[in-house]
Amino acid sequence: MTGFASCPGFLIVTLIVPLTFIPVKTEIWNNEVSDIEYGRLGSNVTLVCSSSSDGPVQWQHNGSSLLSSRFLVQNGNLILINADASMEGNYSCYDRTGLLRVTKLRLGNSPGLVRVTCRAPNYTTVLCSWEQMEMTFLPTKYITTYRMGEDTVQMCHQDSYTLNECIIRSPPIWHHYHVINITEVNPLGSKFTLLKLQIHDIVKPDPPEGVIVQPVPGQPRRLEVKWQYPSSWINEKHFALRFQLRHRPVGSAAWSLVKTTDTNLIITDALAGQRHRIQVQAKDDFDNGDWSEWSPEVEALPWIEPTVTPASAQDSDWGTEIVEESATPKTDVRIQHYGDLGMLISLGLFAGVVLALLAFFVVLIWLKRKGKEEATKQELTSMKKMKSLPI
Repeated sequence: MTGFASCPGFLIVTLIVPLTFIPVKTEIWNNEVSDIEYGRLGSNVTLVCSSSSDGPVQWQHNGSSLLSSRFLVQNGNLILINADASMEGNYSCYDRTGLLRVTKLRLGNSPGLVRVTCRAPNYTTVLCSWEQMEMTFLPTKYITTYRMGEDTVQMCHQDSYTLNECIIRSPPIWHHYHVINITEVNPLGSKFTLLKLQIHDIVKPDPPEGVIVQPVPGQPRRLEVKWQYPSSWINEKHFALRFQLRHRPVGSAAWSLVKTTDTNLIITDALAGQRHRIQVQAKDDFDNGDWSEWSPEVEALPWIEPTVTPASAQDSDWGTEIVEESATPKTDVRIQHYGDLGMLISLGLFAGVVLALLAFFVVLIWLKRKGKEEATKQELTSMKKMKSLPI
């Protein structure tokens, strides 16, 4: 949330300015070197020589005489007409006795409004930061205060007056509004910017932390995602968060969005075999404020069905298979090996039966031929005996 005191929507804030504004004097710059002078760009700047004599005075700029018509000497003082950045530097004034004074001149602009942004990473802390809307080119400090409803003015904690950020710790969250006052101060003056806000409107958690993504075994289109509450989110039991998760395949520009109140979720529509990018963001479960920034991207690959890698070599000494490492568990390789061995045994038994049958038929044929030959021999013997008998 940003705000400016000049905006019409801040008329109420303008009415309480006298109560919230802390006046700041330019004396805070007295710690600077006494011979530094500050001037406003575009204005006429006068440098005093402080001569102790009534004689003529001469001026030099960075060791050189002043020849430009934009430098005017009156009563010993130097007037710079319509000063610009080129006129910055060291100025020296002399009289007949010698050097009287050396002055370093710095030119810039008066303080202006700043652009303020406040965010509550939880209900006990408000972080405010700001940036200049107009560069002043001069050393600048900031004084920050806030006021809750009709309470007294309190300081918004700053580690340094030169830093553009402050912290409000443990603000009462049920006040109707808070007013933040950022006062910018430089050697040319001061100016304040007021921001009116409600804590509920600026709640914005930090991104979820510890995002882990894992494949779901046996499910090629699912990814399991887990995460944690941001460590800065205090009072988790009283102020719950809701979450939304987005995911997309690597190379795709289209995100898929899923919402949940848990700190884990299973993606059911992932593309099989494709790496995915996943992010999670959080928001107050009462729907106050804004969504957090997205968590850093996490990449993951869904489960892929394992495949067996063929044996690449065998150990001749021990007779064990050497199998390349793969995503397949070793027990699967052994089961496959035992299955192949059983098939070989079955084939061997079948071949043995076939060979036995062939041997049986060969023996049977041989016995039949043997019987025929014996019968033929007996017939021939009988015929010879019959011929040898007397008639």
